[in-house]
Amino acid sequence: MSSDAPARDGSRPDNSSGTAHPTLAQVVGALDGLYPPSTAEGWDAVGLVAGDPAAAVRKVLFAVDPVTAVVDQALDWGADLLVTHHPLFLRGVSSVAATTFKGSVVHRLLTGGCALHVAHTNADAAPRGVADALADLVGITDRRPLEVSAAGETHDLSHGLAPGAGHGTDYGTDRGIGRVGRLAEPTTLAGFARRVAAALPATAQGVRFSGDPDAMVTTAAVLGGSGDGYFDAVRAAAADVYVTSDLRHHPASELRERAEFESRAAGAPGPAGTPFLVDTAHYASEWPWLRYAVEDLAAALAAAGFTVEARVSELVTDPWTGQVPSR
Repeated sequence: MSSDAPARDGSRPDNSSGTAHPTLAQVVGALDGLYPPSTAEGWDAVGLVAGDPAAAVRKVLFAVDPVTAVVDQALDWGADLLVTHHPLFLRGVSSVAATTFKGSVVHRLLTGGCALHVAHTNADAAPRGVADALADLVGITDRRPLEVSAAGETHDLSHGLAPGAGHGTDYGTDRGIGRVGRLAEPTTLAGFARRVAAALPATAQGVRFSGDPDAMVTTAAVLGGSGDGYFDAVRAAAADVYVTSDLRHHPASELRERAEFESRAAGAPGPAGTPFLVDTAHYASEWPWLRYAVEDLAAALAAAGFTVEARVSELVTDPWTGQVPSR
């Protein structure tokens, strides 16, 4: 048997270091341990999209979107696996022919020997997932999920990684959408919006906010991606400010009008008309998680005796490419 022949479990030794590379099935098992598919929303489409489970995996690229530029980057680097946050196929299809733009993505990946895996709302809900990464960046402490997931309230330790292991932060064991807690450093709404803008990748949209810029905020809720469907949960949590993306005119306007009306009617102390809103680009609010995913996948595989080279795509895949001031 040659020295680089696969082991009984399909993994291959790295002759230069004496360590073994996992199979795609083993990497998917580690990812599913970190982001259990059972915790994804019912409408979601997560998991392995394309690839041979028996193939060895040496390089893994993480990105937000499975777009052409990211596929080019993965193939140019020689990645064996591309892990994206957003699904390539969110709804059922009857063909993946290369005559369609999504079918061409599948063909190019498979021709280049690169698999595709998706961790979407299951990564939103996980400890050290999308929500925790965003909460860390904007300085939220003593936090809890904005809405606890009934599908998985405890962390699956079967792949050797406890929540926050080696990172000095207690991320808890609850899984759920969003995070809410206390700001480590209270600030004005405008100051908080500037903090968010400085922490996230730059995009054409930038960061918008709604509310009195001079009002002090001490508690915050965050939800990466589209979040105006969780306004009731934010109100129930009594957060001073809510950071999310894709805020639409009518839901945002009605939330702010209701908040200001109820604040005046109650004569409530503290900031008037909370929750305030901070609206970010969708891509920007989810990209910070990728660094955690790289660290946690490497740690989970190392605990099982495997090694991979994993990196984060720095490509900005926000669809908006420019902005013209309205003045």
